[in-house]
Parts: sequence; C-alpha cells; structure tokens
Amino acid sequence: MSDSGALVWLTAAEMRRKLDAREISAVELADAHLDRIAALDPELHCFISVMADVARGQAADADTRIARHDAAALTGIPIALKDVLCTTDAPTTAGSKMLAGYRSPYDATVVSRLRAQGAVFVGKANTDEFAMGSSTENSAFFTTRNPWDVSRVPGGSSGGSAASVGGGLAPLALGSDTGGSIRQPAGFCGTVGLKPTYGRVSRFGLIAFASSLDQIGPFSRTVEDAAILLGAVAGKDPNDATSAAMSVPDFPKSLGSGDPDLRGVRIGVAREYNVAGMEPGVTAACDAAIAECQALGAEMVDVSLPHTEYALATYYITAPAEASANLSRYDGVKYGLSVQGESLRETYERTRGEGFGPEVKRRIMLGTYALSSGYYDAFYLKAQKVRTLIKRDFDEAFAQVDAIIAPTSPTVAFPIGARTDDPYQMYLADVFTIPANMAGIPGLAIRCGFSDGLPVSLQLLGKAWNEATILRIGHAYERATEWVNRRPTLEASAVL
Repeated sequence: MSDSGALVWLTAAEMRRKLDAREISAVELADAHLDRIAALDPELHCFISVMADVARGQAADADTRIARHDAAALTGIPIALKDVLCTTDAPTTAGSKMLAGYRSPYDATVVSRLRAQGAVFVGKANTDEFAMGSSTENSAFFTTRNPWDVSRVPGGSSGGSAASVGGGLAPLALGSDTGGSIRQPAGFCGTVGLKPTYGRVSRFGLIAFASSLDQIGPFSRTVEDAAILLGAVAGKDPNDATSAAMSVPDFPKSLGSGDPDLRGVRIGVAREYNVAGMEPGVTAACDAAIAECQALGAEMVDVSLPHTEYALATYYITAPAEASANLSRYDGVKYGLSVQGESLRETYERTRGEGFGPEVKRRIMLGTYALSSGYYDAFYLKAQKVRTLIKRDFDEAFAQVDAIIAPTSPTVAFPIGARTDDPYQMYLADVFTIPANMAGIPGLAIRCGFSDGLPVSLQLLGKAWNEATILRIGHAYERATEWVNRRPTLEASAVL
C-alpha cells in the first residue's frame, strides 16, 4: 500500500510508470483521490456529481487490464470531466437548473475515447451555467473556490476542472474553452490548461455554447500530462463535421528530452497584450518568464496584432448570437426542465424564466438583439468581418515567429463576489484569451510565478495545428523553473 497523500500529487506520467511496474494499483489510486474529494470538496465545491461507484468499477477493470499488459496511456488514471460533457453513467447538467438531473443517452466522443483507454472518471466538475462566465459564480448549484485561497474564484467557466487539478483532487481534467474557459481558470488555479486548435478535438456530446468557438481541452499539473491527455482525445470524428481529418502527432514525444533548450525558436512578443489595469505582479512575472525563455536560447521578436483591441467586442457579439440559437432548444418540450403554462408560449416563457440564470439570460438577449431584423448587418455581420481581421493579424505574425507569448490574464484570481455586479469588469478577465478563439488557434497556459501568494500564468499561442510547438516551449520553460513544484497549502488531515 502507498501513502494516499503522496499518490494524489503524482503526475499522470508518474502514475503510469508506477501502475505498469505494479508499485501501485488503479484501485489504490482511485481511492486516494476519492478520499481527498470527500475531505476537501465540501469546501472547494469542484464537483456537481462525484462518480465514486463508477470510478471504483473502472479502476478494478483497469487493474485487470494492466495485469494483462494491455494498458493504454490513461488506463487507471483518474480524470475529472467538466459537466458540459455528456456521460451515460452520471448526470450532465451544464451547471444549470434547466438540465438538473438530466441523463444523456450517449457519451461525448472525448468521453468514449477515454473509456476506451481505461481512464477512471472521478466526477463531473462544476461550471458556469452553459459555460457562460469567467469565475464559476454563475453555476446554478454553488460557487467553486480557488485551492490557493478559498475566498477567491477559480476562474471560469471550467472552474471546477481547474480547481480539482490545482487542489490535488484529480491529476487530469477536461474542460471547454470558448473565450478562455480553459486557460483563464488554469492560470488562476496554477495548473496547465490547453485550448487546442478548433477542430482538433471532437465537440460531439459537448453541450454547445458558441459552436464556432467551443473547443475541448485538457487541464493538468505538467505540460507532459497535458500532451498525454490531448493525444488521447484528439482526432477526426465522423459525428462532428467540424473536426478535422488531421493526423494526430505523438504529442508527448514532441516535447523532446534532455536539458531545456529553446535555441532556434522564434517567439513573438505582442505589444497589444498590455492593457490598462494590468497588475504589477502579473507584469513582473510575465516579463521574467520572457527573459527566461530568451536565456534558454529563444529569439524574442516584436510582433503586432493591431486588431486585438476589438476582440472583446467582437466576441461579445459573436458568442451570444450563437448561444441564442443553441439555447433555443431548451423549450420545456423535448428534454430538461418543463414548467407548464396555459399556452405553448407561456410554457416557453415559464420554463426559460425559471431554468436559465441571469448571465445566460443576459447573453441570450444580447445575441437575439444582434441577430434581429435591422441589426444583423450592423452587429453580427460586422463582427464576422473583424474576426477575419483578427485571424489575419495572427497569420502575419506567425509568418515571422513560431509562437507568441503573453499573459493569460491581466490579474490573479479575484475575490468571490468582487465582479458579480459589474459584467464588463468580469468580461475583461478574458481579454487576453479571447483572440485565440476568434482565430481558431491553440493556446497553452502555464504557471510562471506568484503575486500576493497567488499563481500568475503565461500564455503561449501557436499556429493552427501546431500544438506540438507550444507544448515543447512550455515544457522547456517548466523544466527550467521551479514553479511547477509548488502546491497550495489547503490540506485535509483525513487524507494527508
């Protein structure tokens, strides 16, 4: 038997080696994480549903598979799933009263692929309702708390996934990123978060927010683990016409080996990623990270992304417009909540009035207005033209460099309740992450320091389909620094 406190802080790669060597069992690993969830989740609120029975059954099956020498990369490895991913063996709520208790008749493709690998699902992680938010305060059930300071938000919308990995409740998690909802909470919780290229990972079985922007991706505590999880879920899916028929590289192998070395790599520094309101501690940590990359041999190149200043406004026309269309399916007839009225119209109104929370209603109204007669050309069509210009900026920059480096967020995690009455300030939390979604390119968030005891995060943006390069840069930086070794002090005597 192994010490359960030590087990939960192993990386997924270390777990794989110990499982294959029979030094630990998948059942031990699952129990260690479930014990920690039982001890800490009443305070952190990472999970809407804990899948304890499912996890133990999967772990037992994984041990059998390992004994047959038939293990895949994630066989026996605990994973948290953001509760916008459909699962047949646990409710899928999207953090909304509209879908409270909903059971999907099918798995999301990423869930099916993880099942095939023999992964162990520990729970469905909390999220802002329908993934609309930057703090996980918009969940209909509860607010998730940051493991580094429980008075602060974990970011959003994938806050439950980020906090579960940052707090040692799961070594890996899946989230979704529409405007930064993987990278921003990864940054706030001191984890690695990767938004893949749009189309790299199937969206089938992901409850849609904005279909041209949504992308599923991994959370982990190391870049290597993110590469392993991405490789397990990526690839063309006949159930998703927007998934691309691109070959999936061996992402872990692309990280390289030996001493950290970035010689020959050109990294762009965009002056537009410096806005009013940047916290000095964030600026200092990111500047130090740029200097470290340069010390590792990278050539730093000034680049310009002139349309970045319009990305936030463009996003908050495009995403709500698509959301207003996607969420029209929740009508009280087909599935989910149904509040009957005296007419069909009244049934719609009552169902949506009770089922949707304030932020979701706000975005539906914004989107419906932008698509309405007389305003479509002025708002939505113009936003699509600006989106093209944003993508063109990245294309021109990537003609000169291999990656672009920037802060993940202008601040560290803010206190719970600090921005709930000011939607604009809340939206600004994603000002550095949104452009990558508008352009469809990959982005990687990694820890690069601390400010006032809270993690600061660095973002690496790459060319479309070139996740391997930003993973290699992130891995080199991670190995050259000590940030990855720090853990939050939140502990529970029951499991440690």
